[in-house]
Amino acid sequence: MDNKIEVVFFDFGGVLAEEGFFQGLGVIAQKHGLDDQAFFQTVVEEIYSGGYVTGRATEAEFWEALRRSTGITGKDQELRGELLERFVVRPEMLALVEECRNRGKRTAILSDQTNWLDELDGKYGFSQHFEKVFNSFHEGMSKREHKFFHHVLDAMNVAAHRAAFIDDSRAHVGRAKEVGLKAVLCEDLDDMARDLVRICPSLTGFLARHWPKGLAKAGQMD
Repeated sequence: MDNKIEVVFFDFGGVLAEEGFFQGLGVIAQKHGLDDQAFFQTVVEEIYSGGYVTGRATEAEFWEALRRSTGITGKDQELRGELLERFVVRPEMLALVEECRNRGKRTAILSDQTNWLDELDGKYGFSQHFEKVFNSFHEGMSKREHKFFHHVLDAMNVAAHRAAFIDDSRAHVGRAKEVGLKAVLCEDLDDMARDLVRICPSLTGFLARHWPKGLAKAGQMD
């Protein structure tokens, strides 16, 4: 199957980097005495329905809407800082990206993000490892929509069955599979390696060095 995979799409938060969004929201919720899960759900719905994640609203409008709906306080700069400082890029995942490229695969970021992704790229310079960065904020659509997956496939000129996609959201992975991509869930890096090696066996050596437990689960370790 490996020789059929031409493009690998990587999510950002939770895959290429630590999930700073949810970690930061947890800190904000704790500071304000709010229930973590209820606060998460409110924020996620606001960032989507309010249009910030697809570039239809500004960051200032997003934070102001959250203050009204949840009662949180604090300046925009303070609140955003809780999130952005927790998006720490994972060196081993960038190494995986480079291994994919060395194996002749094209790579791209596919992320539901905002202007924050641009700022984080300015800090870490991760975009140099990718042919394209598809940021929902700039593309005007999100991974909640099947059309976003069709859009990136068209932009990369690749058929769905020749594309792999790694994401930490079950919903996004499910939607990608419905479109026809070879999607891999990344809630745990060992499990990600286990599933990725099954569609990209040429990565076996690299994955075995970095996530041997995952390869053992896949039956790829002696």
